[in-house]
Amino acid sequence: MPETAPEKIPVEISLHSNSRLLVVAFQDGRRFELPCEYLRVFSKAKEVRTLNSPLAGKEQVNITAIEPQGQYAVRLVFDDGHDTGIYSWSTLYELGERYQENWNGYLEKLTALGVLRQSGAASATEFKKIRILYFTYLVKQLRRESEDLLLPAGIDDVRGLIEWLRKRDTGLTHLFRDGSIRITVNKQFSEPFTRIDDGDEIAIIPTSPIAPVAD
Repeated sequence: MPETAPEKIPVEISLHSNSRLLVVAFQDGRRFELPCEYLRVFSKAKEVRTLNSPLAGKEQVNITAIEPQGQYAVRLVFDDGHDTGIYSWSTLYELGERYQENWNGYLEKLTALGVLRQSGAASATEFKKIRILYFTYLVKQLRRESEDLLLPAGIDDVRGLIEWLRKRDTGLTHLFRDGSIRITVNKQFSEPFTRIDDGDEIAIIPTSPIAPVAD
């Protein structure tokens, strides 16, 4: 009996290694940003499904290879040695649609079992040290060209950093308005989901020479 064509077909599968994200876009317009950790702990491989407790300690895991499996799936190879997880198009779509529900349920199970999700990573009460460089009107408005910051460890991407900067001084929130700035991380232009790690250098570059006006 011939295989039935999948209902959900991806038009893009791209790995963002620095952010540890797999981006999957489908024909119906849905686009999901799936953390490598999430894909690893929700692998349908037998050795994962048959564990007595949820898999933990994979917050630093990354994908090293994406291997097509016919026209219906990919095999994801992880840098911790796991290479038996086959992810069909429908599985990737479901993982994307149910990400928040699945992830919340996973964290609740860990908490109920007293299992720590992280292994050796900084706790939420610790900090990561980063350096921020400012350009054009930001130098005048902030009265500095750069600053070294102790950023709460829970802020781990560009989106979180910008939100934190907006809240730090509400009188300057308009300077970090969406569309008015571009961000580089270690001299490479970033996306909102680009990961920020201890020791990174962040540059905030206005898209216009004219400073935005506060609302």
